This record gives sequence, structure tokens and C-alpha cells, in this order.
Amino acid sequence: MRLTPLDIRKQEFRRAVRGFDVDEVETFLDMVAEQFETLLRERNTLNEEVLKLRTQLRDYQQVEKTLQETLMNAQQNINESRESSRREAELIVREAELRAEEIIEDARNQLQQLKSELLLLRAEKASFVKRLKQLLQSQVELLEVLGSDDLDLGRFRSAQHQEEQETQGEEEAEKSEPRIVGLDEEPAASPASGTERAAPEKPSAPPPGRLSDEFII
Repeated sequence: MRLTPLDIRKQEFRRAVRGFDVDEVETFLDMVAEQFETLLRERNTLNEEVLKLRTQLRDYQQVEKTLQETLMNAQQNINESRESSRREAELIVREAELRAEEIIEDARNQLQQLKSELLLLRAEKASFVKRLKQLLQSQVELLEVLGSDDLDLGRFRSAQHQEEQETQGEEEAEKSEPRIVGLDEEPAASPASGTERAAPEKPSAPPPGRLSDEFII
């Protein structure tokens, strides 16, 4: 049986000859009832607070659980992100290394090609210089030959002119000598008295080994 403040106030005791003072008992019961009522109110208040705190505790526990799950998920996501970033970084580094190797290989091939082209150009240059030297040498020899031909031609013309002068001198000497006409020879007709003129003299043929000027180039 639960005891309430009202039960305490209404409690009645049997009277006895040598019993307690009724007023003191009732006063005491009133005081006990008031204190009991105060304790009951405090208990109810504490129960409400406990219930409220338990509700808050459950809420806090739920929040804590949610936070823990969130933290676990965040940590898991961080770990996954780190792993993904690490794999991606390794892939990027690998691709960069492969690309660098390709670039280096292409540069080596281009360098080798340039060296080959340079050697080819040097060979072509040497061949061109050699042909040019040969051409220049042949031109110099040709000029020397032409110079010697001009010298021989000048000497030939000088000798020819000298021979012509000697021939002309001989002819003039023959014309200047007096002719003795015999008795049986008729005198030559005078150019002024005769109608016939002397036939022109035929040009003398050039001596053997000589060429006329018109055949000399």
C-alpha cells in the first residue's frame, strides 16, 4: 500500500486512557504529510528530469552513433580517396615516364637522322667541290691551250706576212730588171697604141704547208 500525504492526514488512532496528546499527534502528522508531499513532488520532478535526461541521452547516443558512422564513412572515404589518389598518381607518373621515354627515343631518332643527313650533305659537298675543282682545272687547261693556240697563230701569221713581203720584193725586183730583146723576138706592144691589154696575172698559189687567211679561224 502506497502512503500519500492525504492518508497521513486522515489517519486516525484509537484513543486510550494513557495515550498521546491528540493535538501533538495531529500536528506531527501534518508536518510529516507536508514533508512527505514535498518529497513526492521532488521525486516526481527528479523522475521527470531523469526521463528527460534519458531521452536526451538516447538522442545524444543516436547523434553519437550517427557521428561515429559519419566519421567511419568519412575515414573510409578518405582511405579510398587516398588509395585512388595514389593509384592515379602512380598511373600519371607511369604515363609521364612512358611519354618521356617516347620523347627521348624520338629525339634520339631525329638526332640520328640529322647526323645521317649531315654526313650525306658533307659527302655531297665534297663531291660537288671535287667536281667544281675538276671543272675549274679543265677550264684553266682550256684557257692555257687557247692561249698557246693564239700564240702559235700569231707566229704563223707573222711568218706568213714575212713570206708575202719577201715574195712581193722578189716580184718587184724581177719587174725592175731590164729585158734584152732578141732579133727574132717582136717587141711588146705598147699599152697606149694597142687595143689589146695584157692578161692579168694569176695569183700565185700559196706555198705548201701554208694556209690562206680565209681558212684561219
